[in-house]
Amino acid sequence: QLQLVESGGGLVQPGGSLRLSCAASGFTLDYYAIAWFRQAPGKEREGVSCISRTGGSTEYADSVKGRFIISRDNAKNTVYLQMNSLKREDTGIYYCATDHLPNDGCATEAYEYYYWGQGTQVTVSS
Repeated sequence: QLQLVESGGGLVQPGGSLRLSCAASGFTLDYYAIAWFRQAPGKEREGVSCISRTGGSTEYADSVKGRFIISRDNAKNTVYLQMNSLKREDTGIYYCATDHLPNDGCATEAYEYYYWGQGTQVTVSS
């Protein structure tokens, strides 16, 4: 059974850092693109970042460019989201999602992904 499990969320002060992990089980991540999404209270889910199956292509939302870094370790079947210089507006539940995408690409649109994790809460507050 294909499963994604997020971890690494928590409470952090503004300006701090967190590293989220998305661990896959039941399948090999090598052939899948991965994306991170987040949903803040009262807001729609938004794409944060994505990485292609080889890691050759990445994308970031404008709001996180220069602060977040997505990476993958296929040997560990895990994708990471390093979040630096966190702001209060980064607060939300963070989800990872995966699916086959063509041409070693990735996307930050939710409809592109069929498999989703349960999410991990990130709270940025002093």
